[in-house]
Amino acid sequence: MAETGLVHIMAAHSPLSAILAEEAGFDGIWASGFELSALYGLADMSLISMTQHLDMLRAIARRTTLPIVADIDTGYGNAINVIHAVSEYERAGASAVVIEDKTFPKVTSLVAGGRQELLRIEEFQGKIEAAITTKRKRDFLVIARTEALIAGLGEAKALHRAQAYAEAGADMILIHSKKTDPSEIESFSRGWTGSVPLVIVPNAYPDLDAERVKALRNIRMVIYGNYGVRAAATAIQETFRRIIADGGVQNVHKEILPVEEIFRLQRMDEVKAAEARFLR
Repeated sequence: MAETGLVHIMAAHSPLSAILAEEAGFDGIWASGFELSALYGLADMSLISMTQHLDMLRAIARRTTLPIVADIDTGYGNAINVIHAVSEYERAGASAVVIEDKTFPKVTSLVAGGRQELLRIEEFQGKIEAAITTKRKRDFLVIARTEALIAGLGEAKALHRAQAYAEAGADMILIHSKKTDPSEIESFSRGWTGSVPLVIVPNAYPDLDAERVKALRNIRMVIYGNYGVRAAATAIQETFRRIIADGGVQNVHKEILPVEEIFRLQRMDEVKAAEARFLR
């Protein structure tokens, strides 16, 4: 962020998707709770455990050099749970955590009619203070995510919550919206006078591109929150349907990646070289 002003973070749900994100040129990886839930075929409603998410984050960290922003939802409980979580995620290889001000268990933000209950401001401030106190590395970021706009509380209350979280020590504020145009986010950004920069997740309002984001001047991170798993599901659905329709793989075989490209992503050449050197 210091070098470019704005960083682009791509969601990943596996080491392979993280490798592809790094090769595409993204600045970091979003260890997404939504994407991991989808990988397990589960709703994003705190059904995936911290252990499951940590295991995947560790696997991703072993296969990418990019910094990892960990989506830890509500912090898995109260401030005591946050202390444990931050310690474990920092040790596992995360460079940042995002904690949201919903009650536990949470319901994914963008689902129609979902329960969107928020914690008391003071209680969430305690979570942020616990996270800041726990982290060991100076450059490990604690990002406070407010769901005030998602909950329909309006901009004034969203700004009030964001300011309270910044005062509690948050390094950045993630402001989320489910409106299909970016007006709500742009208005919040213009109204934000806090000292810490903002993070956005433009899933519902894709028209807010990098040029418009930079013009707002206080947004420093854009997270593309569910595009990896949606792209994967799109390709898998289409390929599987065609195989059934065609009665075989004779057509899709020519249109998907050759197996040699998968070997490259698996670093098969390195394995073969090690085998030739050490197996005697």
